[in-house]
Amino acid sequence: MVTLPAPDTPEVSALRAAYFVSDSTGVTAETLGNALLANFPGIRFLKRTIPFVATDTEARSVAASIENDATAGRAPLLFITVKRAGLRSILSASKATVIDLLAGHLTELERALGTTASEQLGQFHGLGDTERYFARMRAVEYAIEHDDGQSARALDQADVVIIAPSRCGKTPTTMYLALQHGLRVANYPLTDDDFPSEGLPRAVAKYRERCFGLTTTPLRLSQVRHERRPSSRYSSLEQCTLELRRAEDLYRRNRVPFLNSSTKSVEEMSAVIMQTMKLRA
Repeated sequence: MVTLPAPDTPEVSALRAAYFVSDSTGVTAETLGNALLANFPGIRFLKRTIPFVATDTEARSVAASIENDATAGRAPLLFITVKRAGLRSILSASKATVIDLLAGHLTELERALGTTASEQLGQFHGLGDTERYFARMRAVEYAIEHDDGQSARALDQADVVIIAPSRCGKTPTTMYLALQHGLRVANYPLTDDDFPSEGLPRAVAKYRERCFGLTTTPLRLSQVRHERRPSSRYSSLEQCTLELRRAEDLYRRNRVPFLNSSTKSVEEMSAVIMQTMKLRA
């Protein structure tokens, strides 16, 4: 039985309600829906993700919640990735503008492939290709072992080694590349001890061609570090400025590609890294 999550934003009539509803995990509906909504930065959205809608009763419960939002003047939008025609029919009859992210494409594929799509639930986010699944899990284990320079073991097996000063986004990017793409990624923190030398730190020097650097803005880095160690030298704007300047000089001297993470999502950074390093999932 699906339990509808309570909104995490106060009810404000100026908001538009946006529902991401799926018969599986909701990841696809949420990802594609948010990608579309990002094109309308001037509008505020009250977002609710509702996964595992598998019965008529659950679909009607969603429709009732949508009706409440419509009555409150929030003009709901409904993004769905639901395969069963009966469930889609219930949801489509709700008081929302429905953006069906599967139906039209499935129809086109059925016509092209000469067969009918299965209505079995949750296939995309199931185990699917078992070998690919376990490859991703091995990549996650590798990322955990090699997070923040904790281990130098099997660095020769890394697809990429991310280097950067502390709190520039190494760990989330590493984990995303591992979990989403099955890549073996190590990351190494640049510290004061790494800068007297002109070359890369000894631990990663022999893997220069696999290295990718991250940087950010001094102000952003200072803000992030302040949350961890407020009013410390570590989080001071002066220290952050120094570390970033030295890191970027290090990247340039050693011909290590790098990007500024301050305005990019982990998905964008991962895509740039994969493209630059010519990596395949």
